[in-house]
Amino acid sequence: MAIQTEPKSAQPPRLAEGEYRFASLVWQNEPLGSGQLVLLSEETLGWKKSTTYTVLKKLCERGILQNEGSVITALVKQNEVQQAESAAVVEKTFDGSLPQFVAAFLDGRPISNQEAAEIRALLDAAERGQTP
Repeated sequence: MAIQTEPKSAQPPRLAEGEYRFASLVWQNEPLGSGQLVLLSEETLGWKKSTTYTVLKKLCERGILQNEGSVITALVKQNEVQQAESAAVVEKTFDGSLPQFVAAFLDGRPISNQEAAEIRALLDAAERGQTP
C-alpha cells in the first residue's frame, strides 16, 4: 500500500534531529525495503518497528520520503535538507551574515591547507554564480 504524499513545497524542507538521522538511513541505502529499514532503524537508532513506521509515515506525508510497494526512496535529496538547515542557522544565529558565521566557526579552529583551498574554490565558484 502506497502512502500518499503532499506536493513538494517551494520552501526547503527542515527536519528534526531524529527525522534527519532516519532520513539519512534512507539516503545511504535507497532503495530499500520497509523490513530492511525497520532493521536498520533498530540497529542504528535503537527504534522499535512502530516508531520506524510512525516516522516513515510522517516523512511520506510531508513529501520527503516515498513508500511505494514497501520500497522506500527519498523524494528530497540530502543536500536540499542540509542547505535549508545551514541557511536557517546562519539566519537565526548570525542575522543572515555568512562572514559572521564563518568567523565564529573558524574561531580558534585551525584548518588544513586542503580545507582552505576547498573553501577558496567554493567562494570563487559562488562569486561567478556557479554551483560548486
